[in-house]
Amino acid sequence: MEEPFYKDGLHFECQRCSGCCRFDAGYVFLSHSDLEKLSQKLSMTQDDFLEKYCVKVDTGGDFRISLIEKENFDCIFWRDGGCAVYDARPLQCRSFPFWAPYMESKEAWDNLASSCPGVNKGKLHTREEIEEWLVSRKRERLITI
Repeated sequence: MEEPFYKDGLHFECQRCSGCCRFDAGYVFLSHSDLEKLSQKLSMTQDDFLEKYCVKVDTGGDFRISLIEKENFDCIFWRDGGCAVYDARPLQCRSFPFWAPYMESKEAWDNLASSCPGVNKGKLHTREEIEEWLVSRKRERLITI
């Protein structure tokens, strides 16, 4: 079996550019665990949180729950230069940039560097840490309806 390109780890340190939280349309799909953490953080019921901060997205076969965006495509929780729910942010956000598509090849990782200034900078994340993120993302049950 071939070793992954990240076998010696990868450097990444968030530069707080907010590029992954702002400017472009996208989805932040929530898991049951994410919903629980976020609703607790905001002292809301899960139903109230879903009504106020989420949208149902047709993914071509089922519907998933995503955080809504502001009109300018900023995440609904991006405020005053940062995340208003940082300590309860969804797994999708916490695991960035160690997502499966970026871990498929060195080319994919290097392409990400063109839009994310934290790639190849700062802390070394070990192969084990990266694979924990990948496994966590696979195991997390997204909310579907």
